[in-house]
Amino acid sequence: MTGAPVVAWVDAINGGTPDPCAIGIGLERDGRLIAGVKYDAWNGASICGHVAASSAHWLDCGFLFAAFDYPFNQLHVRKIIGLVDAANARARAFDEHLGFQLEATIHGAAPGGDLLIYTMTREQCRFLDLKDRHGK
Repeated sequence: MTGAPVVAWVDAINGGTPDPCAIGIGLERDGRLIAGVKYDAWNGASICGHVAASSAHWLDCGFLFAAFDYPFNQLHVRKIIGLVDAANARARAFDEHLGFQLEATIHGAAPGGDLLIYTMTREQCRFLDLKDRHGK
């Protein structure tokens, strides 16, 4: 599933704001959306990504490939940016598990305190070879 329904679903879970230019990529299981990524703020060199999931056990190789193929191979961005409230330990651990690197901290810029800026380059992304390994 792609498009506006995924964007709206991710925004509903994350408390995001509507953006008619955002792109959504979703993962369905048994006809239900269980995970999604919303991409926005694309400027040609970078894009912001926002992830939401309905449970802890959703990671799927095909979805991970699609989620990283879009920005790196279709848009040719140099970096994906993730903005994380420093108080959100689960989001921080998730981004770090995917391979995002903490690049900057903006003190006092998030509701929970500091805003952490995580980034990933194409070279740091280990999910783009999943297509070859899993035939996706």
